Amino acid sequence: MLEFTALKKDRRKFLALTGLTLREFKVLLPPFTMAYQRQLASDKTLAGRPRQRALGGGRRGVLDSMEQKLLFILVYQKTYPLQVVQGDLFGMSQAAANQWVHRLLPILQAALTELGVMPERQGPAFAQAERGRPEAADYIIDGTERRRQRPKSPEKQVLHYSGKQKTHSDKNLVVVNTRSKRVGYLGPTQPGKTHDKKMADDEHIRYPPHTRLDKDTGFQGYEPPGTETHQPKKSRAGKT
Repeated sequence: MLEFTALKKDRRKFLALTGLTLREFKVLLPPFTMAYQRQLASDKTLAGRPRQRALGGGRRGVLDSMEQKLLFILVYQKTYPLQVVQGDLFGMSQAAANQWVHRLLPILQAALTELGVMPERQGPAFAQAERGRPEAADYIIDGTERRRQRPKSPEKQVLHYSGKQKTHSDKNLVVVNTRSKRVGYLGPTQPGKTHDKKMADDEHIRYPPHTRLDKDTGFQGYEPPGTETHQPKKSRAGKT
């Protein structure tokens, strides 16, 4: 079973399973704890019923510390296993893993929002959200693609089939600051067939003044106002 007290001693494995260093984990822990305590009413159970015992009474749970709760939801977000696998990793049933996932995801989102690291989700609001950031306005834009289960509907199969990846997929557009590696913008989920440039045009992203924007050939012709775009050229050596 995965336990925080043992896992923290192996920093490489900790990073691989959570996506965070131990130092970053400790920065996230206080706002996560406060968000959890705000949601947990002292006079009611997690199911919303009146308590029969005092808060903390009764059988000791598997996720018996805030570190273990945060580890649970970070491992789920980073590795995205089947819930039966997630339950096995933390010594609980699939049903219990499902309940904890739905309970802790909103708390993790609230904690990340409080730390100010959640990406902007509205394209026109991106420039305003980036105002006051210490990093230079130096970004890279790209489309991320991930596999999904093949839809049953033939129409949806065509819509989600990515010729580039040769599989059915979903896509999102991301804008990342090249200096801090921070994801500043995350666009809505689109079918895998959608072209990168079309996604960027449809999302109407507004950039901070004097933005330097790196892009690949999937964004050929994408020249948002107020930006200096850079696109690498393919080497001619491979064509000879």
